[in-house]
Amino acid sequence: MTESPRTRLDMILAIASIVEFATGVALLLIPAIVVRLLLGAESEGVALAIARLCGIALMMLGCACWPSRRASRTASTPTRAMLAYNAAAAVYLAWLGIAHAPVGWLLWPAVVLHAAFAALLVHAARHEP
Repeated sequence: MTESPRTRLDMILAIASIVEFATGVALLLIPAIVVRLLLGAESEGVALAIARLCGIALMMLGCACWPSRRASRTASTPTRAMLAYNAAAAVYLAWLGIAHAPVGWLLWPAVVLHAAFAALLVHAARHEP
């Protein structure tokens, strides 16, 4: 039995939502460690407050993009939101890695993860009935 394109899109949205929510929780609870792992830099003061604010935003993006059970059109708001976020995050994080050394050891895996989610969302949305 094959999986429907809608189910595939929902699965990708669900996984991306979980990853973003978990990253948001980590930024909220342990921002200094997450910043060090992603960017290879220490953070303190206002940087920690901004990292926590970004964590809250990522948690809400994850919640907002969680797939609903009701049928929706291909370019659903959660799909567009998660696609736009992942594409922009991949480009920005890659730019940081190229233009601003040193970086943390999680930066390039994060670039690949965001680019992969963006590509999967485009592919699944294009093949949805």
